[in-house]
Amino acid sequence: MNVLNRLRAAFGAVTPEGGDPQVFRAAVRATADPKFGDYQANGCMALAKALQQNPRELASAVREAVDLEPTAGKPEIAGPGFLNVRLHDEWVAEQLSVLLNDPAHGLTPPESPRTVVIDFSSPNVAKPMHVGHIRSTVIGDSLARIFEALGHKVVRDNHLGDWGSQFGMILWGWKNHRDDDAYATDPVAELSRLYRLAQARIKAGEKEVEEAARAETAKLHAGDAENRELWTRFMPFCLKALQTIYDRLGVRFDVELGESFYDPMLAEVVADLEAKGLAEESEGATVAFVAGMKAPFIIRKRDGAYNYGTTDLATIRYRGQTWDPDQVLYVVDSRQGDHFKQLFDVARRWGYDGAALEHVAFGTILGADRKPFKTRDGDVVGLESLLDEAVAEARKIVDANSPGIDPETRGRIAEIVGLGAIKYADLSQNRLSDYVFDWSKMLAMNGNTATYLQYAYARIQSIFRRGEIRPEQVRERRPPLILTHPAERGLGVRLLRLPEVLELAALELKPNILTDYLFDLASAYSTFFEDCPVLKAESAERRDSRLALCDLTAQTLKFGLGLLGIDVVDQM
Repeated sequence: MNVLNRLRAAFGAVTPEGGDPQVFRAAVRATADPKFGDYQANGCMALAKALQQNPRELASAVREAVDLEPTAGKPEIAGPGFLNVRLHDEWVAEQLSVLLNDPAHGLTPPESPRTVVIDFSSPNVAKPMHVGHIRSTVIGDSLARIFEALGHKVVRDNHLGDWGSQFGMILWGWKNHRDDDAYATDPVAELSRLYRLAQARIKAGEKEVEEAARAETAKLHAGDAENRELWTRFMPFCLKALQTIYDRLGVRFDVELGESFYDPMLAEVVADLEAKGLAEESEGATVAFVAGMKAPFIIRKRDGAYNYGTTDLATIRYRGQTWDPDQVLYVVDSRQGDHFKQLFDVARRWGYDGAALEHVAFGTILGADRKPFKTRDGDVVGLESLLDEAVAEARKIVDANSPGIDPETRGRIAEIVGLGAIKYADLSQNRLSDYVFDWSKMLAMNGNTATYLQYAYARIQSIFRRGEIRPEQVRERRPPLILTHPAERGLGVRLLRLPEVLELAALELKPNILTDYLFDLASAYSTFFEDCPVLKAESAERRDSRLALCDLTAQTLKFGLGLLGIDVVDQM
């Protein structure tokens, strides 16, 4: 039931001679202002310029040729050559009636489903997750949900950092500065302390610590019995701590293959690259040169150790052999841009060019001072403490607004609202942008926040409770939809747009396209709620129609928020 695709197909079929049908199709889009209709075809102006024709004359010819029935009538010509399309009210009503009982929310399976591997979150396991991990985790999770909803096969891959230099630092710290009592109380906290200690001393210029930590890493990779035993002992505690966070966020993975999984493959990767003439020695290291990049892509260091570049190449080969993906998305912050340019170039020349490799870059979370978000003491904010604070802030709002709800239920609502606020504040940004972390804005009951959307859903449920009507009863009756009031029609047209919004979000790899749609839908519902009485409608037919619109809005909000990894509640 993708309205935009229907209209694009119709306009593409009448592309004027000399024009590209794909370009002409792509110029059809939803209007930003209802006074210009529901959709607008903008292709005539650019094409007229290229063909040296009058754009209004070209638009007139397209208007006469295009057949939009039964979806819409002939478009209207506006301005220098825009074609405005208004959907037939009767057609919109019929589609909404079908949508009311459609568990797929208007989505239809693609003719050629794709296999998409999404590499996201990917923390170093030996230390607690911090605020810097939230963006990759929630953006990757949302993209996975969106691609699955569109009918594609998704492989969620958490490429854990469980084998690199940070473990060498921890091993050095364990052997020289461990606190056994602290480890017995909280293993991950103690390992994190040892890591930070080693890191601080290395940053302070203590070369002997740096060399000792590097030696511990080399021993681990070489199979040293003591270091392997310690690594094996530490890992379950580290993984359990990560899983606690993922469970709380509702994030899951299909595979969690850390760097250690690929370690046995690295020598063969380097040998194959050398055999194919893609790698060579440079200043004692083995590297691959990439055109346009000053620094080479290192795949084996001077001391013979491999690095994450080597591991990333092994991962590309493993994924290709295991899942044969059409697309591999790396949800990693924008500072790694040069690394991925080099990685993708080497991988393609190596022969792994069957999948589209894409870096889904994102910006930084900033504090009020517009510097990277940290605690007052200057430490990176821990993710668990951030989630706890979000829930505590949400509890204040729930307590103030719903004192009649029992404390246990208020606690559950606060958890959902608080975590939803954190996720939505991130996902509603263009992922390429930095954004300022602000509790008051992200938990606001109005504006583009999860709280506002969750409240819109809860308000709809309160209508059904007051009317002592179950949404399932409305769906069973399948009442005819009446769209004579502008607010009814505006809401109805928006409800049909979900499939096209999800396709665009997947194409551009931007969950904020979905958040913008949900906010627009909730705003349209607010106008409808103010202008169109539901339970006190002037007739039973109108009441049932408006109840159906309420239910459709609630279903769409719940489904759309679910694709962002955010739950809803019936009361707030």
